[in-house]
Amino acid sequence: MVRADDAASWHGGSGRPRLHVVTGKGGTGKTTVAAALALALAGAGQRALLCEVEERQGISQVLDVAPLGDLEQPVTAGLDGGEVIGLSAQAGTALVEYLRLFYKLGRAGDLLRKMGAIDFATTIAPGVRDVLLGGKIYEASRRTRGGRHTRPGAAGSADPHEYDAIVLDAPPTGRVGRFLNVTEHLADLARVGPIRAQADSISELLHSPATAVHLVTLLEQMPVQETADALTELTGTGLHPGAVIVNQVRATEAAAPLALLREDGQPDPEVLTDQLASVGIRPGPATVRGLLQTGREALDRWELEQALHTEVEAMGRPVLSLPHLPEGIGPDAVLRLAWALRDQGVAP
Repeated sequence: MVRADDAASWHGGSGRPRLHVVTGKGGTGKTTVAAALALALAGAGQRALLCEVEERQGISQVLDVAPLGDLEQPVTAGLDGGEVIGLSAQAGTALVEYLRLFYKLGRAGDLLRKMGAIDFATTIAPGVRDVLLGGKIYEASRRTRGGRHTRPGAAGSADPHEYDAIVLDAPPTGRVGRFLNVTEHLADLARVGPIRAQADSISELLHSPATAVHLVTLLEQMPVQETADALTELTGTGLHPGAVIVNQVRATEAAAPLALLREDGQPDPEVLTDQLASVGIRPGPATVRGLLQTGREALDRWELEQALHTEVEAMGRPVLSLPHLPEGIGPDAVLRLAWALRDQGVAP
């Protein structure tokens, strides 16, 4: 097992990445985990950018803030008093910015957007959409607090980066490979020119040690299998997998039904009856049978989770565990998860 027990190892690399891509099967809570990770990485006097690219407003929901737009804005504080900035990257806005930058279209880009041409272009060429969204992340990663941009491969700027960490709430594992391999999927669309050059720059960032791709899973068969498949795909394309984050882990009390089993592994009605009687409860036979059935199902679930956790550990990545929070998801829950990440070695 590879444990995530110190700040140098939790992301699974020798360096310290600045861009943290968070993906996972739909329904595993990757947006909530991404938000908690941003809080954990926003150290004292530091700024973390928390960005989504699917326009679902997932970040605003879990943090209970106003819907995010395409302008960066503060959304919450980090664990150490740092600042978390939110952004909902939108392909249409990114394309208008791209046209202004490379083709000097100015307000003509806004006119094209009003006419629907922007949506049309990003729909028929989804590879372009991914490049545009990736370009927003790339630009934020290069920007310094002095307003300049660092050049790829250049020596460090005298100014610190605008963001000490960037957390990207990425598409689910079924689509994240295409999203991250922007150059490959643009091969037949743009072999040369500014958009190909931008795709190559984005690809260089995403395939560098500055980027770690973390996978969120539940202890359920389909998410664990999809996580294993995604790790294979990421490694095969030269990306850098980080930690596997197991979300909604139940407390060890889930194994309590073990005390109700006989030596042959079957539930013992007498044991349960005696335990209930000791606290003044005297159920009938039907109630005892129902309770034992519920206990058996809980035990089966617990045994399955233990087996799946062993599979996750065998994937060879650092493993982080986040607790199941029965009270639901909101700012307080995100804060608790951020502290759980910090306790396991996630540090700014």
